[in-house]
Amino acid sequence: MQALTFEDVEQVRYQSIPDPVVVDDSDAIVRTRMTAICGSDLHVYHGRETGLDRGTVLGHEFIGEVVEIGSSVEHFQLGDRIVSPFSTSCGRCFYCNSGLTARCERGQLFGWREAGQGLHGAQAEYVRVPLADSTLVQAPDDLPPEVVLLAGDVLSTGIFSARVGDVGKGSAVGVVGCGPVGLMAVAAALSLGARIVFAIDRVHERLDLAADFGAVPVNFHDVDPPSVVREATDGRGVDAVLEAVGNSAAGHLAMKLVRPGGTIMAAGVHTERDFPFTPMAAYDKNLVFKTGRCSARHYIERSLALARSGRFALDRIISHRLPLEDGVEAYRIFAEKLDGCTKVVLIP
Repeated sequence: MQALTFEDVEQVRYQSIPDPVVVDDSDAIVRTRMTAICGSDLHVYHGRETGLDRGTVLGHEFIGEVVEIGSSVEHFQLGDRIVSPFSTSCGRCFYCNSGLTARCERGQLFGWREAGQGLHGAQAEYVRVPLADSTLVQAPDDLPPEVVLLAGDVLSTGIFSARVGDVGKGSAVGVVGCGPVGLMAVAAALSLGARIVFAIDRVHERLDLAADFGAVPVNFHDVDPPSVVREATDGRGVDAVLEAVGNSAAGHLAMKLVRPGGTIMAAGVHTERDFPFTPMAAYDKNLVFKTGRCSARHYIERSLALARSGRFALDRIISHRLPLEDGVEAYRIFAEKLDGCTKVVLIP
């Protein structure tokens, strides 16, 4: 099969590799119909996350068709259309039963192999899915495939961010970073009843999308976001900040935006060594700070329900649809934000 593999920092290769095969009786083999490049893929691409084996197939967002199943798979048949979360889960352990499928005792991330162990990813013609019965979800027929694809990661992460971030009816919310996750967090916050959402970024295309969703766009190159927020909140700051970037600058800004007693939810994948604020600063604000990987399998049905509501044109975040064979160039376009790029979908 053809696949995109990690070779080194900022080196992705499109090449032919062996097809995946059933290894365990709980496995399914899925023919990938659509996959995507995620912002977290760029952590590996730029070398901010290290340890990935060279030759690992990248990617963890995909929809497709089941073409082979292990002997113990009961819930799926050949030909079923599916959407997958970005990590596998058993559905039975302590963490799965408590909704924390991201920390399943047997779970694995798609697209992460280290020291010869782990799973290849989905930026390929086929992908092996362990624990298929409890990982995969039947893809609905009443939604566009691009929207279903978003439910497996960025839409679920946006909903997770807003819910864990204590967003509710009447909340004032700041979203730092309007990439795909940030834009989905905007939609999620508004769907949960937020009275105002400030979408903070510097990329015009992203801010325009956030405004179309119903947020107040704030370009931090043109204005001071904390001043804008304080003016609209009687000087207090927002009740919740959903930080969807994953760096110190974003964390520092979040601390300036949140009111005393408010919540910062850091959904961005952080690779720095230290927090951007001190324990004393958090104490002095009575800060509630939350972070962690989204349990996408737990949230995926909520994501599909939000998409089905029709309130937001979620697939508008996809700016580029390219064949898988153009994946090397697609990584460059996405990494450098060329040509108004917000989200890249790849089609094998």
